[in-house]
Amino acid sequence: MSKIACVMTSMFEDVEYTKPAEAFSKEGHEVTTIEWEAGKQVEGKQGEATVKIDTSIDDVKPEDFDALFIPGGFSPDVLRGDEKFVSFAKHFMDEKKPVFAICHGPQLLITAKALEGRTATGFKSIAVDMEYAGVDYQDKEVVVCQDQLVTSRQPDDIPAFNREALKLLK
Repeated sequence: MSKIACVMTSMFEDVEYTKPAEAFSKEGHEVTTIEWEAGKQVEGKQGEATVKIDTSIDDVKPEDFDALFIPGGFSPDVLRGDEKFVSFAKHFMDEKKPVFAICHGPQLLITAKALEGRTATGFKSIAVDMEYAGVDYQDKEVVVCQDQLVTSRQPDDIPAFNREALKLLK
């Protein structure tokens, strides 16, 4: 089964972490949460989920993981201000490992300059940002690009997001 790195901090979109993480775990995949501080509790922006961070970005290497998961909310925008998270995410894209980004998740990939020439989607408020980053933006519930990148727009798209992410993990 796959080892999935999940980069997140407080103000993530609650169900955009909990539902995919639950689906991945149910299929036997291991999800490791990564932030600045191991053991820290991070809060979802809806106040519905609290997640204990497994490890610090300083203590992991992207080579140790099979896939990357980026939940939405404000979390990706905060993380992209730190070069450690940017280069961590870029590694997965460069190495053609599976990357799952929902809602505002693609913001981290935009900063990593890893989306140019790709087809993807994201929350409507970042559509123009994605287009400026060279993305063929598609307003669809899920977009799979080059059997590597799975993106979705919002919480309503989670069933399709999970379905396509799990297909890539097989």
